[in-house]
Amino acid sequence: MSDLLDPTFYRSASEAASAPAERLAYVVAFDRTGNQPDALTVLDVDPSSQDYGRVVGWVDSPALGDEFHHFGWNACSSALMHEGHDMSGLARRFLLVPGIRSSNVYVFDTAADPRQPTLHKTILAADLAEKAGYSRPHTLHCGPEGVFMTCLGASEGDDGPGGIALLDHSTFDVIGAWENDRGPQYLAYDAW
Repeated sequence: MSDLLDPTFYRSASEAASAPAERLAYVVAFDRTGNQPDALTVLDVDPSSQDYGRVVGWVDSPALGDEFHHFGWNACSSALMHEGHDMSGLARRFLLVPGIRSSNVYVFDTAADPRQPTLHKTILAADLAEKAGYSRPHTLHCGPEGVFMTCLGASEGDDGPGGIALLDHSTFDVIGAWENDRGPQYLAYDAW
């Protein structure tokens, strides 16, 4: 593997399994009633650390009622084989954390201090709805065209079908909907 690439990128599952264990774990905390802000917490999972098993970092959401959900890195091992992309400087640095209730997505930067991430950017629900036509962001995956974000709702958030929004790798701007127009669909997965 090139020295230019983030050492946490692995080309296979066996390479990842034989790598050193993670020392920190990022876990969401949320108030189901929405009276307190959700949070991205950091746990020390290094058995040799004096803080092992303890919360060592905490970042509150700037809003109430987000209901943080599945989240992921801006770059991951699956991003390594992207033809035509400059991979130098690519690092597992930003955590993209969707609020499934608010439809906002928060981008936290872990570079300066992995134990105390900082809020880098907020992707507002209105931007997601306007540019991609979706709401209720759910799960993120790295891909060759950008960051793929599955969404459960249409732009108004109260109906479906959802789809996949595409985010820019670097700026995290909403590029648009990833899907091709397949014509009328009853449940958005009909054969075409």
